[in-house]
Amino acid sequence: MRTQRLLNLAKLLGVIALIGYAVYYFQTIPVAVSSHTVEQDTIVEEVMGTGTLEARVKTTISPKISGRIAEVLVDQGQTVASGELLVRLDDEDLQQQVKMAEATVATAEASVKRFVAENQQAASVFDQSNADFERAKSLLKSRATSQAEFDVAREAFDVAKSGIAKAEASLEEAKQQVQLAKQSLKYNQARLTDSRIVAPFDGLIVERLRDAGSIVVPGTPVLSLISLDELWISAWVDETEMSGLQPDQPARVVFRSDADADFTGQVARLGKQTDRETRQFTVDVRVLEMPENWAVGQRAEVYIETDRAEKAVVLPANFVRLQDGKPGVFTLQNEHARWQPIQLGMKGRGKVQVTSGLAVGDEVVTPAVAGKSSIQGRRVVTQ
Repeated sequence: MRTQRLLNLAKLLGVIALIGYAVYYFQTIPVAVSSHTVEQDTIVEEVMGTGTLEARVKTTISPKISGRIAEVLVDQGQTVASGELLVRLDDEDLQQQVKMAEATVATAEASVKRFVAENQQAASVFDQSNADFERAKSLLKSRATSQAEFDVAREAFDVAKSGIAKAEASLEEAKQQVQLAKQSLKYNQARLTDSRIVAPFDGLIVERLRDAGSIVVPGTPVLSLISLDELWISAWVDETEMSGLQPDQPARVVFRSDADADFTGQVARLGKQTDRETRQFTVDVRVLEMPENWAVGQRAEVYIETDRAEKAVVLPANFVRLQDGKPGVFTLQNEHARWQPIQLGMKGRGKVQVTSGLAVGDEVVTPAVAGKSSIQGRRVVTQ
């Protein structure tokens, strides 16, 4: 019985020793931490959105008439100037139609000249017959001529009058034929012009969709052209950020193809319709500088500046901890970590603004090994 008591006592002493060692270890063995000295710096609050690179002005190059492509003179990646020839359709038949229309115009104009001459001749005959008729009427009144001679003069006058009316009608019809022929010529010339497709504005060919030999109809896409005057990221942003955004706000653009580089941007316009499923709306951010290599449609993130504070008390965001839902940090005091509640202001790029609880020059620490949630009261050593 006594032996059993001794064994139990020994076990109890062992447990007490282990607990004591644990307490000693916890209190005296230092914890490795990372440290940071609180400083003043500029902090920028940003709203993030994800989108794709687009051109504000873009168009699809397509023919106005049906035909066979004779030649595509440009390729994707090539810059073009307004009015530059891009595509040429086979125009052999069109040129022939223009020549035929020109010949029709020439024939019609020649007919007009002929009818003008005939009209002048008819007018001369009318003038002469009118004079003879007037003289015959005068002679008939004075009984200086017979009724038969008067009737001959009157008949000649009527024939001349009918002749000039017919000549004038023929001349008017010939003039109308000239107008119709010219309209036909203009139509065929326009079709010939339309066989040469030119750039509507300065820009960049981003896609070539057809080659020589392809049969096309009006509206068939042949090339895609964008203007380089304004490129932007059409980004989706959560609707909760809408009140803090406005045109001309500065932004930075990060392309996924070059994630380590920031490119200057500026808000161009805000969308006025929210997606009913995602609750996001579009914000177009103008890209003021471009990477060396880029492509329309490539993905990028935009970070729109909504607020800025100069000479703010800041520290890295990873030093902030929450206890009972309230933010704070571990400060370094006499080689020990002490919990210090703080109040936060703006949240920037990897750092936060501290509005109270810390001062410039204070040293804060955080466990160097992930997973250690609290080091309150522990002796620490910085790495």
